Amino acid sequence: MELNWSLKEIYPSFESEEFKNDLEKLDQSIKSLNTWADEVVCEEGNVRPKLEEYIKRSSKLSELIGRLEAFISLTLSADTKNSEGLRYSDILDSKLTEIVEATTKLERWISNIKDIDIVIKGSEVLKEHEFYIKEIIEKSKYLLSDREESIISKMKNTGSNAWLKLKDNLISNLKVDIEIDGEMKELPLTVVLNMAYDPNGELRRKAYFAEIESYKKVEEGVAAALNGIKGEVLTVCDLRGYKSPLDMTLVNSRMDEESLDAMLEAMKESMPLFRKYLRRKGELLGYKNGLPFYEMYAPVSEAEMKFTYEEAAKYVEKNFRTFSDHLADFAKTAVEKSWIDVFPKEGKVGGAFCHNLHFLGESRFLLNYGEQFGDVVTMAHELGHGFHGECLKNEKILNSDYPMPIAETASTFCETIIKKAAIKDATKEEALAILENEISDCTQVIVDIYSRFLFEKAFFEKRRESALSVEEIKELMLNAQREAYGDGLDPEYLHPYMWTWKPHYYYADSNFYNFPYAFGLLFAKGLYAEYLKKGKEFTTEYENLLSITGKNAIADITKVVGIDIHNKEFWKNSLKTIEEDIEQFIELTK
Repeated sequence: MELNWSLKEIYPSFESEEFKNDLEKLDQSIKSLNTWADEVVCEEGNVRPKLEEYIKRSSKLSELIGRLEAFISLTLSADTKNSEGLRYSDILDSKLTEIVEATTKLERWISNIKDIDIVIKGSEVLKEHEFYIKEIIEKSKYLLSDREESIISKMKNTGSNAWLKLKDNLISNLKVDIEIDGEMKELPLTVVLNMAYDPNGELRRKAYFAEIESYKKVEEGVAAALNGIKGEVLTVCDLRGYKSPLDMTLVNSRMDEESLDAMLEAMKESMPLFRKYLRRKGELLGYKNGLPFYEMYAPVSEAEMKFTYEEAAKYVEKNFRTFSDHLADFAKTAVEKSWIDVFPKEGKVGGAFCHNLHFLGESRFLLNYGEQFGDVVTMAHELGHGFHGECLKNEKILNSDYPMPIAETASTFCETIIKKAAIKDATKEEALAILENEISDCTQVIVDIYSRFLFEKAFFEKRRESALSVEEIKELMLNAQREAYGDGLDPEYLHPYMWTWKPHYYYADSNFYNFPYAFGLLFAKGLYAEYLKKGKEFTTEYENLLSITGKNAIADITKVVGIDIHNKEFWKNSLKTIEEDIEQFIELTK
């Protein structure tokens, strides 16, 4: 079983003819698009064939760029010091700025087409891409002049893109000094982060203090990156006419403020429930003042829930099969065809992610596998993202790009399958461990995500006035944690540096990448309730839902399964399922 992912299906190497030919093809496509864009906006008439040609060119270009970007970014994710990857990342970023002016001209031209409905109605190609075209028209009010768009794009390469690369480099190569068994060791951050799950309480405590201390080596550089990126976002938002970065995120997420407010209100009202769980966990581990941050993932059961990677792969496949063969076969293929990069290693980025490769009809998955049950759940989560891509693979490439909030639905649904199946087969001790793991994960996705939302909102407000010092950023993070976690955590042991290694704060084009996780969890719980009601017939409905996520607004997607996300009661009902788990946990631990 290969434990490093295979990227040869994208390109054999940076030196290969295929990679070099595609870079050259990109130059030609950009040049051709620039010439064609000038012709389109200058000549009147022939609107329908021009719009069809726009769809054809955009599709081909999306595929070409997607292939090049995937190979470069995946190479760098597994090896952030890869010199060829770093060089080609800069080269590609630079090439892509040359496309912005033409794209802006064409999008503005599309937004000015008269009788667009009649134009679309007369063409099968345009009818298939109606949502894509209408979204361009809707977003055109935020477009700047062709020249301004081009300047912003070029400046990003020495702005947010450069800051992101610096942050990735600092964090992925950060070494933590930690004493283990009387011997000082220098370990990668990802390895030390995994110690938070270790059964040895003293090791968890040491890992926390060593981790916190290690950030002092890079805090100034990472703070500069955060200030630089968020400052750029505010400038661009103001220029485009968005009310705020959150407003921009909602527009890009195809989600309205009413839905977000309904969800956030329901989450806020549920905080006392999660604090009750955290205090109970603290008591079980011998703490009287709430749970210290470093005990957040501590096991509360003696049950040995260890899984080698091979065992995890079989376990996930077996339990996915209880839902559908399609899902299980997809997971099996991912393992057998080396789509997964499994273990932590020096230079590899932390966390886990899935990268869907629509142009191949495949996905690639990065894990930092640590043999705990939580790692099995993470594997299922990422495979869920991949299955979402699998359900979209027959859609046209321009109809395959789904927004952030819906992105966490399939992944969370797959987590639920694994956890529910695991509890059925478990001993009482194991059932307690699984239940606690589920509640712990939900606490992260509801309470910690709420704290991250509060932090990012507060950061943007302060950043509007001036850049923030390391101390100010740490204080904002602590304030957000205090507000969300309340008396659930020991106020002496919070985590002032959570902003350093969580990657989502550093995506200039995806701000507030926090609430989508809560949306995904709560929407997925609603979907799972539907599955329990309908049984096997729901699998077709579910796959259909995932297949339309690239060409609909979120509220319209959820309506397909009869869910109204504007209604706070829906969110409260999903949260109620977590409340039942917490009450069961408290009962089991009496």
